[in-house]
Amino acid sequence: MSRTVLITGATGTVSTPLMNALEGADVNLRALVRDESKADGPRERNAEVVIGDLDDARSLPPAFEDVQDVWLLTPNGPRAPENNMNAVWAARQAGVERIVRLSVVGAAHHAPNRSGRLHALSDRETERCGLRWTILRPHWFMQNLLNEAGDISATGTFSLNMASTGIGMIDVRDIAECAASVLLDDPDRHHGETYTLTGPRSLTFDEVADQLGLALGGSITYLPVSDDAKRKTLLGSGVPKWTVDMLEEYAQAYVSGWGDFTTDTVADLLGRPPRDVADFVRDHAAAFTSAGDS
Repeated sequence: MSRTVLITGATGTVSTPLMNALEGADVNLRALVRDESKADGPRERNAEVVIGDLDDARSLPPAFEDVQDVWLLTPNGPRAPENNMNAVWAARQAGVERIVRLSVVGAAHHAPNRSGRLHALSDRETERCGLRWTILRPHWFMQNLLNEAGDISATGTFSLNMASTGIGMIDVRDIAECAASVLLDDPDRHHGETYTLTGPRSLTFDEVADQLGLALGGSITYLPVSDDAKRKTLLGSGVPKWTVDMLEEYAQAYVSGWGDFTTDTVADLLGRPPRDVADFVRDHAAAFTSAGDS
């Protein structure tokens, strides 16, 4: 009998390519969606859609009913541990067999950023929940570069408060394929494992700019800026203060060298090397050239 996999965060940056990776596999996909208006994407990927919200524990039982595997992705915010708690409780009540949880790189009680510390709380709860579990801790997403597409298209430059630090950044598609590999494998094989996922090499943003220039056929320049300058830009764009504070903490940690590393885990799970930033910028070149036209 096919297993039913519940996808939380179903319309987001990681869960969408995860559903792509699971399409055609011998599983029944169910997607937890907060907003009915965003349900078309999961339905197009042959997922049954259930409306519910990790903020509201009472809304969750229908989504978890008759589910064997849960892909647990909580929104990155101050309520993340509560969201995880609600999902784990619903999973236990429904008799779910396994949770595969998306955490963050460096999650620990002593992490230099609030996101890492909050995720550490949820990681520990998941480890002790009594179900089979696997935790994925991915590094900085290459897809974050798409936030800079407007500036790159308009001015040939982009600005981050990351100085000249190296980061073992990863393509989200590789995170999704690792998650799919775990979810499609024997539930016992990855039980109790925590996987730190990175790209193939640690990159500075000057090196990223070079790769963007090669893909786009022009010169792209990375302009390091101060924390205060980036904060002003983000707040001016309507990013919530909590998120701006969190991003600043990450940037300060990265500038200290905290993220200057890679692992072999993606290759071990997928049997191939992770995508390089050159692959990412080539595959997303249209986004960097058209952003300024919108």
